[in-house]
Amino acid sequence: MANNDLILGQSHSLALGQNRTLVLGHNQNLGLSQDHDLDLGTDHDHHLGLGLAHDHDIGLGHSHDHELDLGQSHDQEGDVGHSYRHDNNLTTDQKPDHDDHELALSENNELVISESQDLDDNLELAVVDNQEMGIDPVRDLQQSQVLVGLPPVLQARNSNPSYELAVGQEFPDVKSCRRALRDTAIALHFEMQTIKSDKTRFTAKCASEGCPWRIHAAKLPGVPTFTIRTIHETHTCGGLYHLGHQQASVQWVAHSVEQRLRENPNYKPKEILEEIHRVHGITLSYKQAWRGKERIMAAMRGSFEEGYRLLPQYCEQIKRTNPGSIASVYGNPTDSCFQRLFISFQASIYGFLNACRPLLGLDRTFLKSKYLGTLLLATGFDGDGALFPLAFGVVDEETDDNWMWFLSELHTLLEIYTENMPRLTILSDRQKGIVDGVEANFPTAFHGFCMRHLSESFRKEFNNTMLVNLLWEAAHALTVIDFEAKILEIEEISQDAAFWIRRIPPRLWATAYFEGTRFGHLTANIVESLNSWLLEASGLPIIQMMECIRRQLMTWFNERRETSMQWTSILVPSAERCVAEALECGRTYQVLRANEAEFEVISQEGTNIVDIRNRCCLCRGWQLYGLPCAHAVAALLSCRQNVNRFTESCFTVATYRKAYSQTIHPIPDRSLWKELSDGDPNANKALEVIIHPPKSLKPPGRPRKKRVRAEDRGRTKRVVHCSRCNQTGHFRTTCAAPI
Repeated sequence: MANNDLILGQSHSLALGQNRTLVLGHNQNLGLSQDHDLDLGTDHDHHLGLGLAHDHDIGLGHSHDHELDLGQSHDQEGDVGHSYRHDNNLTTDQKPDHDDHELALSENNELVISESQDLDDNLELAVVDNQEMGIDPVRDLQQSQVLVGLPPVLQARNSNPSYELAVGQEFPDVKSCRRALRDTAIALHFEMQTIKSDKTRFTAKCASEGCPWRIHAAKLPGVPTFTIRTIHETHTCGGLYHLGHQQASVQWVAHSVEQRLRENPNYKPKEILEEIHRVHGITLSYKQAWRGKERIMAAMRGSFEEGYRLLPQYCEQIKRTNPGSIASVYGNPTDSCFQRLFISFQASIYGFLNACRPLLGLDRTFLKSKYLGTLLLATGFDGDGALFPLAFGVVDEETDDNWMWFLSELHTLLEIYTENMPRLTILSDRQKGIVDGVEANFPTAFHGFCMRHLSESFRKEFNNTMLVNLLWEAAHALTVIDFEAKILEIEEISQDAAFWIRRIPPRLWATAYFEGTRFGHLTANIVESLNSWLLEASGLPIIQMMECIRRQLMTWFNERRETSMQWTSILVPSAERCVAEALECGRTYQVLRANEAEFEVISQEGTNIVDIRNRCCLCRGWQLYGLPCAHAVAALLSCRQNVNRFTESCFTVATYRKAYSQTIHPIPDRSLWKELSDGDPNANKALEVIIHPPKSLKPPGRPRKKRVRAEDRGRTKRVVHCSRCNQTGHFRTTCAAPI
């Protein structure tokens, strides 16, 4: 607070009653006539606040929350208790000026405000001779909030009891001494220059030129304790006239936000900047905040290098705490650099083989950690349609060989835990590495396109929403006739688009031609579904990332297990809804029975033949989705059959509960691994395995948040044309050519 004058006159007393606060607002002067006494009562706390229209306890000369304590029960320095820094002077004005807008005290000691006058920005409070002012604690306090003008001082000198230094004050060691002095300099808004600093002494002075503040601390003999020997407490500098601070180092940032980061590891650097500015009045760079966060996170989670080094022991802990799980790590034989990691929990294996649909989705996401890499995922689907993660692989880079290895590990896993390998349906983006891996390890599987990948490539090629919608309708068409009709519609709009579609065999993506059983799943949609938590995990050290995945799976299994216990129906909710819709439609159909198993169902759409023994309908809905279609429901109702008995077993609540019947167990903290593994020969072998970080390093710059698909890499960007000026490189909406 600068250039605020409190003007006292002669032989007048200003008396404030008990616990009264006189608050002066912005751009206002308090003028008292000559030689007046400012008298605050004895034995009571009185606060005279000069603030920026806030209810602050006043300290003259301080920017926030400081007290000016006057009275017999307080220590006093001169007439007014504190020094008034930055041109904030408590002076005696011999000739106080008064204008037409005055807040005056009358002869009968009352505070009178003229109703016809407004309190403007330059209002003065004039106290007439030999009068005392009594202030009502509510009404008069509100009327006396006048504003005191302030020039912009950025960081004024503070006096904070929490940061007072005194001769003889002791610190446990030299680091604690340096830290305390650093915190004091930041809190009191002055910069400190270190003169000497070693194991036995520490000397520093104020960095402002000409300021006499200086401190010297030394080590006590025989102990690491440091004590302040001498200190010159008086500052003659005006504080800092900028928003930075020399002592606000990365280490100080880390120390300031450590507790917050431990409570919330997702605390962002931008939020750190805002908090430090709000609490300490210091403006830092984004890089300082980011580095401070990284320093604390490294202390909490361990370094990236340590994560790779501990991988063999981590795999042993997975197998010890979750018996039957698969966990293996592989390094390069020549230099022991990390190459591959494969993890699958026993609970996931059991649930997939015994209760999930024989459907697998394959996907990957690129890691954003220091050493990059790729996370490969194999995911099933439970009876309610939710993702059921089966296996995870981490590789140094996405290559055909690494996909071949991952699918080989997946095949071995399924072969170990089942006598008869189920005939799987696999969905992926069908890149070469995946196609070769599926053919080599799952030769009998039906391998189709994930429609999300296919439609995105189609959209980028033609950028036409109508064409994309028709592509999806063609993919959903149940019969060949309906499929061909949609392709003809596409051809009418764009022959190039139709040609692009026909180049891809429909047996790989179209429901009407696809030979496998997808149960209505046209997309794997793995990464997009898991992005809410997988995106954050992808930037962590490798063990922390896998622990984040394990904790999420553990939570899912428990929550879904408990939720299913509350279901009272025979089918899972999603299947129950589908059957209910089919029942509503099927009741209106006409049913003719041919024999005990075959029916003719007549509806407005036409006639369909239903065989309840083979569970098939001419519309193909029953075969493709595993649930009776409306025609099948009509036939079953006509012969008084229970519709629920004719659904696939994976849609029942009993099977759903079986999928989540096993538990994914927690893994103890790494500090306990050695103690818990004593006497285990496998654990001793794991200690001998050395894994170094991969050679790939994170490139400089901000990482991409949206992944780049393999089919888009190296793709030539399509040239766009403007329909308005016939030029290339822009669209009609952005055309700037003159008409």
